[in-house]
Amino acid sequence: MHSDYLAHDATGLAELVRKREASARELLDIAISRTEAVNPAINAIVLKDYDAARQRASRDDASRANGATNADGVSVQTALAGVPYLIKDLGAPVAGLRMAMGSRHYRHFIPTEDAPVVALAKAAGLNIFAKTSTSELGQMPYTEPELFGACRNPWNLDHTPGGSSGGAAAAVAAGIVPLAHASDGGGSIRIPASCCGLFGLKPSRGRVPRTTAVVAAGELGVDHAVSRSVRDSALLLDLLGGNVDRPLGAPGTFLSASRETCKPLNIAYVTEPMLAPSLSADARAALDDAAQLASSLGHNIEPVSLGIDFAAVRHAFLTLWSVTAEDLVLNAERISGRKPLRAEFEISTWTMAHVGRKLGERGLPAALEEQRRITERLTDLLNRYDVILCATLAAPPIKIGEMQPTSAERMQMRAVTTMPLEALLKKVLSEASNKAFTWAGCTELFNLSGQPAMSVPLYWNARGLPIGVQFAARVGGDATLLRLAAQLEMARPWFDKRPPLIQARN
Repeated sequence: MHSDYLAHDATGLAELVRKREASARELLDIAISRTEAVNPAINAIVLKDYDAARQRASRDDASRANGATNADGVSVQTALAGVPYLIKDLGAPVAGLRMAMGSRHYRHFIPTEDAPVVALAKAAGLNIFAKTSTSELGQMPYTEPELFGACRNPWNLDHTPGGSSGGAAAAVAAGIVPLAHASDGGGSIRIPASCCGLFGLKPSRGRVPRTTAVVAAGELGVDHAVSRSVRDSALLLDLLGGNVDRPLGAPGTFLSASRETCKPLNIAYVTEPMLAPSLSADARAALDDAAQLASSLGHNIEPVSLGIDFAAVRHAFLTLWSVTAEDLVLNAERISGRKPLRAEFEISTWTMAHVGRKLGERGLPAALEEQRRITERLTDLLNRYDVILCATLAAPPIKIGEMQPTSAERMQMRAVTTMPLEALLKKVLSEASNKAFTWAGCTELFNLSGQPAMSVPLYWNARGLPIGVQFAARVGGDATLLRLAAQLEMARPWFDKRPPLIQARN
């Protein structure tokens, strides 16, 4: 079974369990074995719950033999029964398991209730055995929390797996599991998917129920997953997003959509760098390659300018982002029961929280109005086109540490949080966001609009680093994206592309 594990996606592993060609305990033991083999290199797993997961797997196997439900009353014949699963350590509480969110402040916080997305995953039969790393409070597009250390990309250990769902993407790319929970408030599913050669769909706003413990201003965030296959993403979206009571693959489900023929689409081809100053040669090559592939499949590709004031987009996004940071940091006692201390947070996170308090709250009405205008503009565009094609990232995965604040920047941040003058805060915010958006400035637009958007792994550069391309559809158009993704997956298969780390440690 060890040799076959990587040959299957989550749907395939569940089928093995249903046919009794493998047991849930066997699959879990392989996932744990792979974790122990590769995690010292990638640092993707920050909490292990092996013993409880082993007990669940053994109980489920025994119940399956009797055709019964498990100890939690869940049918052991559910769609993904017996498949090992990972939860991102941010915003998705698992009852009884620490949720540090990459932060020293929250490192002892133990939730007492499951988030809806966790409860639904358990109901689907997924067996949660560990939690994955994230940037502190999901603030950064890379995953280098001071609390746990940098998470590394299996394609090249000197490079980032992206963020904030970097641990999830690194774990899937390294073959620990074929499917892992992720969330996306500014690109945090799509960015790691692009960096790690995976499929990553950010569903439409409201598609998947969210916890009320962590609520982003402007409702930017969405839960879902990163995966090696499109059908896994489609099936999981059914199970998390409202089709759980419908027969598996029934007409109208997302799994059904992923099996349907994709009709010719009118695709708005956008080469604008969004919030980034420019696109790298690799990003442009990936886009051009995707446009050519889509055209060869019968889609109509039309170059389009979005006609959006990206400076206004940037300001609105940063305002909403800073207000969310303020809530998680300066109002942390609401969640953790403890007063926040400056020493318990990274300086960039602490600074963003003060930006939220000083500037964000006052600017919130204008940011929400700009969010409305952006949504209206993109809705109008997608009344004329079916899908937007654009970059996921402005460049391939950056090197570890490349975006960390310099010593001078840290000193400046400490100064402005001690004496938060408005002009200085604006200066620090501008400089810090310039650094982040230079690489990761192509995804935030669709969090503001609430549209579904996906990163598809179609391109690897000359150094062997993946760089995904992004497609977005109108709100509620998740099925359109899944049809297109499945077509692209068939035309340019990526499932068997494996990073050097897997080849060396398989």
